[in-house]
Amino acid sequence: MGQAPTAVRRAAAMRHGDGDHATARRGDDERDEAQAWRPLTRHEAEALRASRPSISPWRVVGVQVVVGLLLAMLVGGVFGDRALAWSALYGAAVVVLPGALMARGMTSPLGRASPGAGAVSFVLWELVKIAVAVGMLMLAPRLVQPLSWPALLAGLVVCMKVYWIALLWRGR
Repeated sequence: MGQAPTAVRRAAAMRHGDGDHATARRGDDERDEAQAWRPLTRHEAEALRASRPSISPWRVVGVQVVVGLLLAMLVGGVFGDRALAWSALYGAAVVVLPGALMARGMTSPLGRASPGAGAVSFVLWELVKIAVAVGMLMLAPRLVQPLSWPALLAGLVVCMKVYWIALLWRGR
């Protein structure tokens, strides 16, 4: 015997007291969710990608380089101390160089071979990025003399904020 229409089943359940309103509507909700979600067609997927373009990681790295250079020139110009400028520039490099390594790794063909390979590639390159950044921070006192930690941290933080700016670019 076929199933009765939903409204009839719901009314019968409520009339006979063998189900509450929430139980009677459960079938409708599941059906509505199934109808609301459906795979996109090729044209719909292309239109969605066109409306939300991705940002090149190289563009983000390029903006970080420019921001780091500008900050180093600003710190050097305002305080007149080359050590502060070099420290700020090194702080920017602690963000830019590992970011460039990760961008290179993530844009390689191996990372796009399959979704699983992409996920593994992301995790591995993120670990490389963190290790290089930590290593650069550990080497800072030896490479930049005299080192100003506040200036280094200012360069590092300012360049890291470029990631947030990139999110705003994507929102446009």
